[in-house]
Amino acid sequence: MLNKDVVLKALGGVKYPGFEKDIVTFGFVKSVEVSENNVYVEVDIVSSSKEVGDELKANIEKEIDALGAARVDVVVKQPKPPVEKSNSQSGKNMAPHIKNFVMVSSGKGGVGKTTTTVNLAIAMASQGKKVGLLDADIYGPNVPRMMGAVDQHPEIVGQKVKPIVAYGVEMMSMGSLMESGQSLIWRGAMIMKAIEQLLRDILWSDLDVLFIDMPPGTGDAQLTLAQSVPVTAGICVTTPQQVALDDTERSLDMFQKLHIPIAGIMENMSGFICPETHKEYDIFGKGTTKPLAEKFETIVIGEIPIEPAVREGGDAGKPVTFFHPESETAKRYQASARKLWECIEKVNEEGGASNEAIQPTMGINGSPSACSQH
Repeated sequence: MLNKDVVLKALGGVKYPGFEKDIVTFGFVKSVEVSENNVYVEVDIVSSSKEVGDELKANIEKEIDALGAARVDVVVKQPKPPVEKSNSQSGKNMAPHIKNFVMVSSGKGGVGKTTTTVNLAIAMASQGKKVGLLDADIYGPNVPRMMGAVDQHPEIVGQKVKPIVAYGVEMMSMGSLMESGQSLIWRGAMIMKAIEQLLRDILWSDLDVLFIDMPPGTGDAQLTLAQSVPVTAGICVTTPQQVALDDTERSLDMFQKLHIPIAGIMENMSGFICPETHKEYDIFGKGTTKPLAEKFETIVIGEIPIEPAVREGGDAGKPVTFFHPESETAKRYQASARKLWECIEKVNEEGGASNEAIQPTMGINGSPSACSQH
């Protein structure tokens, strides 16, 4: 005669995977129902492992089938598996007085990532925000030159370092802490330690946002940053060529895996503006970045053209956004900075990174303005 006691006795023979005790002794059996030779069993276990749940269900079904049951329904309840979290979710923050962190990344070098970071930082500072700029590109620290601070050395206060201030932005770089032209032949562990020190040992003010210029690629520096501070949003810089977009996709995938909300893609060298006619030519193609942005549920946050003043300003330490605010490029950096701030506010309203995407919304003049969260 098949009844609850018979079923429970049979379940006493089902060992919990990896242990000597059975599921009845552990108290994991929450419900047993028998009706007309049909058996329903519900167990509630502490492991989130799918393999453990599947093995347990198969063993329970085997034991009850041996009793001659006509039908066996087994429900194994488990906690949700933990999500690999960046500090956007886990809460660790080596610089808690800084309100927001923006990681500026690129899949490959030579796409204008540092130029973009510098001009976005200056644009946002000109819009009334308190802005910092951390040059985390340890092997190629170009921020000091672009910020006109190549010969400046920071002031040491006790065990801390005061950031250099240029164009309304607080700035720090390994290039400001070492001799000009000196190479850094460091392994990954040294890079990770350097980035942690640049966050912890610099006397940053109570910033509204700290821009972090990352080295190209997806390596130790990116992972260290994501594990050290709650990154509010990430921006990926690319050019319209397919070879650059292939690497950009890897950077966007990195943002997703680190659970960093994607503010958007900056398409650099988007076109060439002739200095004589002011006509814009799409020498590298146009519209190639938008499909990639749609794939990652984000936007092209800015399309920055090639203008001689951009290159000249970068080499001379006179950024185009500060020295030529009337230029088309400067205006586009300003518009991109406004879109970025809208994204930052939206992420903060949503309570930080999550695993659900925030769909792009329409901003001023019908342009997309939100960022995606993963």
